[in-house]
Amino acid sequence: MNVAKLKEQAKALFSSASFITHICNEKDYESALKLMDELIEDYDEQKPLIEILSLSIEKWEEESEEFSEFNVKIESLDGGVSVLRVLMDQHKLNTTDFKDEIGGKSMVSMILNKKRKLSLEHIKALANRFSISPQLFI
Repeated sequence: MNVAKLKEQAKALFSSASFITHICNEKDYESALKLMDELIEDYDEQKPLIEILSLSIEKWEEESEEFSEFNVKIESLDGGVSVLRVLMDQHKLNTTDFKDEIGGKSMVSMILNKKRKLSLEHIKALANRFSISPQLFI
């Protein structure tokens, strides 16, 4: 391995596209997303660069003022209720379809409206019914 040549290539890459390792503004963010779209086309070949770029994008999305309101909303979501809603949508189910796992329609409605929480028994029964990991609800 020629370390000097490697360092030279890395310097050239990062000087022409510094957003690969650190996004500083909206323009960098847009450039990073555009590059990611192109790299994904050849995922196996571009995987190392994709991994580096994805860390940069993730950091920007976590720290940028532009995403702060969105991130607060995401943090406040109840993951178990969200998973239940997705399952209901995917399987075309309604509140009366969970008698064996949760109980009656009113109990399911209370959980969906965050007036009650999914119990451990509910989670186990739902995970069993849909053959998914109980961790998805936690």
